[in-house]
Amino acid sequence: MPLSIAKGLATGSKPAAIVVGLTGGIGSGKSAAANEFAALGAAIVDTDAIAHELTGPHGAAMGAIATAFGKAALTADGALDRAAMRELAFADPGVRRSLEAILHPLIRAESERLIAVHASDAPYVVLVVPLLVESGDYRQRVDRIAVVDCDDETRIARVIARNGLVRTEIVRIMAAQASRAERLALADDVIENSGSLADLQARVAVLDAHYRTLSAAITANCRESRPFG
Repeated sequence: MPLSIAKGLATGSKPAAIVVGLTGGIGSGKSAAANEFAALGAAIVDTDAIAHELTGPHGAAMGAIATAFGKAALTADGALDRAAMRELAFADPGVRRSLEAILHPLIRAESERLIAVHASDAPYVVLVVPLLVESGDYRQRVDRIAVVDCDDETRIARVIARNGLVRTEIVRIMAAQASRAERLALADDVIENSGSLADLQARVAVLDAHYRTLSAAITANCRESRPFG
């Protein structure tokens, strides 16, 4: 039974909109795809944006991060020093696991809250999760997985242009993420994004129509499945 139907039957409320997990490797164009879904009326819940809020100055995660890693992990204004933490995490995988143990429960709780807020009034919800494949339990939290995909050289070129990182650092980040094949193996839908913005818009529009159809079918199915009402 799809997640959205199960929630609707369990609560007796209006069936939740379907939740689409949107993911892709660094430089694939996840944010661009999310922006196009938003322009078409989808509700967007971005776990990266949540993480930035949690780790900003006086963010909810900063007390635990300061306790775990000390002042070396903080910027002058009390936010997470992302560059310093990235270096620590690459040098010691235990650092990354400790940071994830702090952040992931907070991100999950806030993302679930936001999904609940949007589920009753949006045609569908797009949950943007950069590390969806790596995180493990997100498959149980979404109805479909959409992977934004393009070749590695295109991704590297985009990140160099966008962030100014050197190639070796980008390759190191890519190596720490799930492989392209691993992401594609979990995909229900693939958004090929090696072309122009117009190409991306066209592909997102096709999926937007598909997700609206699925949400409408789930709403009808849930109503028919209820013994009363």
